[in-house]
Amino acid sequence: MAGDKSHYEVIVVGAGVAGIYQIKRLADLGVDALVLDAAPDLGGTWYWNRYPGARFDSESYTYGYSFSKELLDEWHWKERFSGQPENLRYLNYVADKFDLRKYMQFNCKVEAAEFDEADDLWRLRIDDGRELTCRFVIMAVGLLSAPTLPRFAGMDSFKGRSFHTFHWPHQPVELAGKKVAVIGTGATAIQIIGEIADKVGELTVFQRRPNWSAPLNNSPISDTEMADIRARYDDIFETCGRTPGGFVHEPDRRGFFEVTREERLALWDRLYDEPGFGIWLSNFREIFTDPAANAEFSAYIADRIRRRVNDPAVAEKLIPRDHGFGVQRVPLETNYFEAYNRPNVHLVDISETPIERITETGLRTSAGDHAFDIIVYSTGFDAITGAYDHIDISGIGGEKLSEKWKDGPSTFLGMLVHGYPNLLMPTGPQSGSASTNFPRGIETGVNWCTALLQHMWARGYTRADPTRAAQERWTGYVAKMYAIMLLRNAKGWFTGYNSNVPGHEEGKVRHVVFNGGTPKYVAAINDVTAKGYEGIVFTPDSPASVRPLAAGVEARAG
Repeated sequence: MAGDKSHYEVIVVGAGVAGIYQIKRLADLGVDALVLDAAPDLGGTWYWNRYPGARFDSESYTYGYSFSKELLDEWHWKERFSGQPENLRYLNYVADKFDLRKYMQFNCKVEAAEFDEADDLWRLRIDDGRELTCRFVIMAVGLLSAPTLPRFAGMDSFKGRSFHTFHWPHQPVELAGKKVAVIGTGATAIQIIGEIADKVGELTVFQRRPNWSAPLNNSPISDTEMADIRARYDDIFETCGRTPGGFVHEPDRRGFFEVTREERLALWDRLYDEPGFGIWLSNFREIFTDPAANAEFSAYIADRIRRRVNDPAVAEKLIPRDHGFGVQRVPLETNYFEAYNRPNVHLVDISETPIERITETGLRTSAGDHAFDIIVYSTGFDAITGAYDHIDISGIGGEKLSEKWKDGPSTFLGMLVHGYPNLLMPTGPQSGSASTNFPRGIETGVNWCTALLQHMWARGYTRADPTRAAQERWTGYVAKMYAIMLLRNAKGWFTGYNSNVPGHEEGKVRHVVFNGGTPKYVAAINDVTAKGYEGIVFTPDSPASVRPLAAGVEARAG
């Protein structure tokens, strides 16, 4: 446990996957640094999300850290897509192996962060009453760490157990013989439903809009296979570095309409039966940009769903009509569609019979009352910016970051914000993390932020602040890439949509992710570095040294 000091050179907010790697880099440099986390222990998303079925949808061996060959040689991933308990063990193993806990303080929620312009310091108010100061704040908050509950009347009146999936109890929840409601059919619900359908008495799923989903096809990793993976780690991470999504799945470079319908079907049949995101990311590139190509492929997936669900009427309700396959992040599932073939599983379409209120015994739709022992709210997150909004962040002139981002975030490279000097976000809005295999994006962001700090320390700079012009240019570049992708109209967290968050409802796209792919993002941020961190104003430095972002960054990054 970190000590009782009140000032540090760097304070990292968040002890999840990003925060653990960031403090490792800082500790290696001998920097006076501290990690704060509101949770009782480290792990971030893998500490909190303990619901049944929680697991990677990235291949385990591509999710782990790549910075230590010794760590890679020691850790044996037991499953191709590892579950939450094993993932949390892994993160604890990393923290203990590199003696990182001594830099961490838990049960410490950062309530406010205010930039002190006179002293070039950040002043952090902690919920235990302390004020801490630091030169640099590094926000390693999770992309999906601000859960959102629905806004139903009567939610406090229910006499049974109820909770958001993010807050699934840490003690086992007795499901046998229970009547369980799951509200929502997003990625988390899809994992839960497939996992508990055969363990509960009755399961009723309340669906507003269905999501596309494809098989995870998980399997154990044998000792022999793990040894082979260890021998190929360099190649595996090289592949992740050159693919748009940071996964081992590379897109099919053939043109969608240059091959025959039979060839397309052969590819899709093979990918559907293979593990992981291949069905999404090893597909033809046109499914992301061409409406006709996307419609044909979506029709193929719809037919696969129909083959797996016995009741034709139920199957049709599980097929999305408002967006095509792959235009928002695709949930991967195990026995999800088969769950609806069970006599104890029921699907309620709340677009037809809306939920009117939660009652003492369950919930009421427009069609009548339902009684339950447990209600599970699988209603998503205030994604990407939500964790920032939960901290009262004030920059130069007292400007509130939550107000600045009210209509959507604007950043420089997704890692800095004009007017908030020395606030770094290795996985921030408009960075390359949210739309890629997260740990691969994390390492990219953490390494770039750490190099920026080294640059400043070596030159005695006390402040780094991107110019407004540089930030506007980057935000415009991010928006341009939305314009060419079909996801621009999707109602999902890639576009900032969440009907349970005021201001995030349907009708306005929030450009929250960089969706140009890993290679373009890495090229863009490396280009900024190579040009002497153009677009960033350093202090103390003469005004003549300001290096505005060159007008050609789009061309270089593209």
